[in-house]
Amino acid sequence: MLVPLVIIGVFAGFQLTRQTDPEYFTAKVEKGDIHQVIEATGTINPVTSVQVGSQVSGMISKLYVDFNSKVTKGQVIAEIDPKLFQGAVLQAQADLQNAQALLAAAKANMAKDQATLQQNKLDYERAVALQRESVNSQQQLDQAKATYDAITAQVGSDRAAIQQAEAQAAQKTATLKVAQTNLDYTIIRAPINGTVVARNIDIGQTVAASLQAPTLFMIALDLTKMQVYAKTDEGDVGQIRPGQKGDFQVDAFPKETFHGVVFQVRMNATSIQNVVTYDTIVNFENPQLKLFPGMTAYVSIPVASVTDVVRIPNAALRYKPDLPAEKVQELYSRYGVTASAAAPVSTTAKQPGTMGKERSVPKPNTTSGSDMAVVWKLQADKSLRPLQIHVGLTDHTYTALISGDLQPGDELVTGATTVKQETAGPGLTPQRR
Repeated sequence: MLVPLVIIGVFAGFQLTRQTDPEYFTAKVEKGDIHQVIEATGTINPVTSVQVGSQVSGMISKLYVDFNSKVTKGQVIAEIDPKLFQGAVLQAQADLQNAQALLAAAKANMAKDQATLQQNKLDYERAVALQRESVNSQQQLDQAKATYDAITAQVGSDRAAIQQAEAQAAQKTATLKVAQTNLDYTIIRAPINGTVVARNIDIGQTVAASLQAPTLFMIALDLTKMQVYAKTDEGDVGQIRPGQKGDFQVDAFPKETFHGVVFQVRMNATSIQNVVTYDTIVNFENPQLKLFPGMTAYVSIPVASVTDVVRIPNAALRYKPDLPAEKVQELYSRYGVTASAAAPVSTTAKQPGTMGKERSVPKPNTTSGSDMAVVWKLQADKSLRPLQIHVGLTDHTYTALISGDLQPGDELVTGATTVKQETAGPGLTPQRR
């Protein structure tokens, strides 16, 4: 009876610790093309747009255009109530006329005093001559001289009065010009040919231009030629050059791809929560006016590509088997891996199309050098073999193989799972881990 009990106990212990072989998930190495693209999100804008404001304050009395209206340069698009400004012009005109009348009076007084001066000069000269002949007394000569000096001083005063009247007339002329200019500014005109894309006022609304000119309209020059302002991550701008193609899509036409050309990468950086982006400007044609200013565009800019290459799934580059470190080092030594593979830790990396947003992704099993990696090949006997390879261009799904012992069709491990069964007694069920 003892022997059967021992056999049963050994069998039960074996069942408690029995673990099946791992089940591996694999992906095949294949041939194909890899296109590396930079993805970003941006906004569609006109090439040239002008904000139309008002330099004077007042109530809007007339509107001649609305949203989407076509306008030409110089066209009247709105009017501000001109009554106050017309009154200011009339007052300035009256002030100017008064100043001109004062100037005329000053000139007339000077002409009169100049005639008197001429007469007194002759009288004084005669008095001097008569004094020499002892005909006049000294008192008469002194009186003639005093009269002559007084009128001479008066003529000088008249000249100063004329200059003052002329200055007053010039000042009133300038005041009239300012009043007339303000009156002219009550008529709002289109500064360019284009389309009204924004109207911020209504009839009866009061605009105040005391601190800064309020924006009344936004006019786009030519909506058949537009631009995408794509927010490009600082890590990508070094690969972008003017003249490269830029494709994009919009939510309004999800099945249609639009094409443009990179015009420039603007050096003005934008930093939001420590994420730095630069505006990449993509020019494109919009002949059918399908795309509107302000639409969100999802931009893809191809920066590199290779064709007909052996490509490796990126999931295989991130995989590392769940083995003890000693076992991994033993496999590395057996198959000639020159450096220990890095552990697949979570690192912060930017993914395409996130506009600089960050998320955690596994780091590839890189070895020495940024272009080396370790992948694990599933052999015919279900054992694993590490392979050290050189990799190149990636499209974030596949990576091009530069060198390494891999051929199209080889199975590379991308993940694994194991099943542990426990049969210690009734009611226990197998557990999967």
